[in-house]
Amino acid sequence: MGWLYGVARCGVARRLVAVLIAALECALSCAFIWAAASPSAAHDIPAEVKINAFFKPVGNRLELLVRLPLASLIDTDFPVRGSFLDLARAEEPIRGGIKVWLTDNVDVYENGAQLEKPRVVAALVSLPSDKSFASFEEAHAHVLGPPLSNDLDLYWSQQLLDVLLEYPIQSDRSEFAVDLRVDRLGGSVNTALRFMPPDGTIRPFEFHGSPGLVYLDPRWHQAVLRFVVEGFWHILDGTDHLLFLACLVIPFRRLRPLVIIVTSFTVAHSITLLASAFGFAPDWLWFPPLIETLIAATIVFMALENIVGSNAGWRWIYAFAFGLIHGFGFSFALREQLQFAGDHLVTSLLGFNVGVEIGQLAVLFVLVPALNLLFRYVVAERIGVVILSALVAHTGWHWMLDRAAVLAKFPFPTLDAAFFASLMRGLMAVLVLTALVWFASGFVRRFMQGKDGFTGKALAKASAASGVGRFLQFPENRERNRDF
Repeated sequence: MGWLYGVARCGVARRLVAVLIAALECALSCAFIWAAASPSAAHDIPAEVKINAFFKPVGNRLELLVRLPLASLIDTDFPVRGSFLDLARAEEPIRGGIKVWLTDNVDVYENGAQLEKPRVVAALVSLPSDKSFASFEEAHAHVLGPPLSNDLDLYWSQQLLDVLLEYPIQSDRSEFAVDLRVDRLGGSVNTALRFMPPDGTIRPFEFHGSPGLVYLDPRWHQAVLRFVVEGFWHILDGTDHLLFLACLVIPFRRLRPLVIIVTSFTVAHSITLLASAFGFAPDWLWFPPLIETLIAATIVFMALENIVGSNAGWRWIYAFAFGLIHGFGFSFALREQLQFAGDHLVTSLLGFNVGVEIGQLAVLFVLVPALNLLFRYVVAERIGVVILSALVAHTGWHWMLDRAAVLAKFPFPTLDAAFFASLMRGLMAVLVLTALVWFASGFVRRFMQGKDGFTGKALAKASAASGVGRFLQFPENRERNRDF
């Protein structure tokens, strides 16, 4: 009878499994039906969100007028009738979503003091075809106007939301700043903000994600500080610039040639950065990919020169020439940030250069001692220079090919009068810079052939007194560097 008992157990197990599968299918079907009937339930984060905003101080109040997609109020339970938004019951959940996703993520400052959370004056659902946000007056009148009819068949995920926020302020001529932490509203969030001071001017801002604290009319020191930080992090985040800097200093780690090489690179990229900021750079679409390709080519060139043998007399000239190219690369990354300079464009650019130099010095402070230790205890210097340079050349070569492929997608420029005029201006600039390099070459040569002076003995004494002289001491390498 044992076999009969086994068959019975097997049949019971089959029936039990069948019942569990049927129950699971029923539960999934119910969940699907509930989700389909309740589109107001928790929804996915929108892939792209565009925000339009007006920031206008008037008397003792500040009006912040914002338009954003209704779908950006994530996890808000919008009431529906069938599959459409029920406007008659939507006011309360919409105001709750405004508090969670908008007002709690917007901080406004007056004269450095954070203002209290705003009062929601009005909130209005608008159609995607509405064009009232073309001006502040139209948008203000629209958001205070009548709501849409509840008879309209509106899918909540396709509509816009207009919100008027009001902050109490001391004066409309105070210094204002705003911190918009709106990057959580979507996968990609772009904001167009227009500041409208009492003098009637309009200061437009456009930024991606959350730009941090933005001074709407910055003082010079506020702008400079922001750009110093931008320059510092830009050089640390720019892998191609770091590799080029490493190629410059791998064979030359003594203080005297380092000063000349890094200074010439700094002067060169400052020239093209300023020229680009003031509109003297070409505005052709193929120019940025051309510069990116040339930056990769400069890395390959410097790495190969390190392998075949480098010369200090030419290294600072290469640094200057290639620094002009890297300056254009800096300008492309800085274009979006220049809007935060206010009326202090020149000082902001100088602050950016200061930040870049601080970043370069920080890199050199780590790189030079690390190279000295590597060449002293791990591998012979000449072999180490060749190995490191070969690795850099390999990376730069692949970058150059990838960027050249992108450049090849752009059509060849039209050889018209405008093209040749721009070419002539560029050649004249090259001639002027070449004359300056020729004029400076004599001074540079005398400096690099000078005695140790402050760069040798004084530095050795100061570092020895602190106990780190042996770690930071630059190698003599007198045979290789005897021309210094």
